[in-house]
Amino acid sequence: MRISDFHYDLPSELIAQEPLPERSASRMLLVDPLAARWQDCQVRDLPDLLRPGDLLVFNDTRVLPARLAARKETGGAVELLLDRILSDRRAVFLARSSKPLRAGMRLALPDGSWARVEEKQEMQVWLEREGEDWLALLEAHGAVPLPPYIQRAAEAEDRERYQTVYAREPGAVAAPTAGLHFDDALLARFAALGVESSFVTLHVGAGTFLPVRVDDITQHQMHAEITRVGVETVAAVNAAKARGGRVIAVGTTACRALESAAADGTLRPYADETRLFLYPGKEFRVIDALFTNFHLPESTLLMLVSALAGREFILAAYRHAVAQRYRFFSYGDAMLILPGALA
Repeated sequence: MRISDFHYDLPSELIAQEPLPERSASRMLLVDPLAARWQDCQVRDLPDLLRPGDLLVFNDTRVLPARLAARKETGGAVELLLDRILSDRRAVFLARSSKPLRAGMRLALPDGSWARVEEKQEMQVWLEREGEDWLALLEAHGAVPLPPYIQRAAEAEDRERYQTVYAREPGAVAAPTAGLHFDDALLARFAALGVESSFVTLHVGAGTFLPVRVDDITQHQMHAEITRVGVETVAAVNAAKARGGRVIAVGTTACRALESAAADGTLRPYADETRLFLYPGKEFRVIDALFTNFHLPESTLLMLVSALAGREFILAAYRHAVAQRYRFFSYGDAMLILPGALA
């Protein structure tokens, strides 16, 4: 499979630049790969499409203000975007500067402390602080890392709106954007209908912003992302399966967390980094359905939904979404891949 196999044409004006005033007011394209059909819906229709005993699995990661401005000892500006925190003193960043960074260089951070470049691989740098607590530094001096296709500076509203209402585990540099559609009222409707909820944690890394750079997609290497699937979630998934309920991942990150925890064929508690790459031909062992946003052309996320529902069918559904003027990407509309929904 070639990267060009996952291309579609998207007019730039369909890329959402602002969130809607209400989280659950977005449109939703219901797609049924079994019937090879789709239907235009609203996110608020989602409770009507689920059944008592179904299980929604959410990613509870919390987005950090992950962009930092630093300076070399010579005074040159360096833009840092967090990839992942390794410890209080060590972290991995994507770095941009006029001249490349090198191992051993020191960088001045916004709070007056310094960090040393331990290692560099392409755009990634491993930094060790002379002070401690990267989290505190980012909260005090970082900026919200809006995706590069949002052509505006981050605003105060983005601190809350580019965050799910159930975010609780700090560590992500990008939102698990499918979850941005859920508000407290919608979550209460699921609970009242007997649809259960559980949580995983996958801290979305800076690699999510990088394109696939190989033509043969099977040669692509995913960036590592810290992932946790707890005992409670494993039990909730097993109970849902036992009672005939469906496991619906809310977002590709929740999907990848669950599938990483079942990589050997059995779902188990998981606390490690994952580089799981799901593309057509790969097997899904846990999820039965996926609620997700619309993804960039030629991206690993588009490859994931193609693996679940079929490449040609997904690309046809995307062409329909373009024709119907859906809003795309992080602040855009949603898709529900639910086999059998339109049979």
